[in-house]
Amino acid sequence: MTDAEKPIRVWGLPLAPYTYEQTLDRVGELIAAGKPSFFITANLNYAMVSDDNPRLQSINEQAAFIVADGMPLVWWSRLGKRRLPERVAGSDLIYGLCERATKHGHRLFLLGAAPGIADKAAENLRSRYPGIQIVGVECPPFRALTDAEKQEQEDRIRAAKPDLLFLAFGQPKGEFWMVDHLEKLGVPVMVQVGATLDFVAGKVRRSPKWMQKTGTEWIYRMAQEPRRLAGRYWSNIVFLLKAVFASRFRKERREKHENLRQK
Repeated sequence: MTDAEKPIRVWGLPLAPYTYEQTLDRVGELIAAGKPSFFITANLNYAMVSDDNPRLQSINEQAAFIVADGMPLVWWSRLGKRRLPERVAGSDLIYGLCERATKHGHRLFLLGAAPGIADKAAENLRSRYPGIQIVGVECPPFRALTDAEKQEQEDRIRAAKPDLLFLAFGQPKGEFWMVDHLEKLGVPVMVQVGATLDFVAGKVRRSPKWMQKTGTEWIYRMAQEPRRLAGRYWSNIVFLLKAVFASRFRKERREKHENLRQK
């Protein structure tokens, strides 16, 4: 790993300085390697959840890489000498990954989301990318699975032999699930995609491009689902304000500068 490829610390998260295309390339390399791995798309909410969760912080260090799926993370990095090149949104990334999967014959598995969402997402992806190999679609019930159900689910995923598994369990449940099942399933690449399957299925509309680029996509999302998202976004705003003034994060930036000067 070159110095330019080393993670950039933003609010405790080790973020890979990848562009959208570089992220697609890296996933392709992981699939080709064939070893079980996972990556994370981190937004402001994920930074907040990770901040006071030691287990999640450990998981972040185990990930093959983490990309910034949130403009506040990109903006904060630009206060330092090493900057994240751009936001890499999971809701965009899924299309690039599916396009490349179709081209290279990679096998995909969709797991999670509300009833019917993953099925509709799969239908839309098959229509958009003729020949795509979606080898499994499952929506587990919103309850803890029995031991027998867990084993049956694992058996089905292993039998399907996916190269890439899209997981929609929410944060941080999805990240915990990936680590717990990493070695059991042996999937070359897993990624938690959150609400992305809702977008792909057409249940939820994405904001205009200008809102995505200006970091105001959350306003559009909250207008669509105020009851579900208002509390979360308020917590995110409070975390953001605290993070800007937190001494430990200012220290994080200072240490990054000092390390650069010593090289």
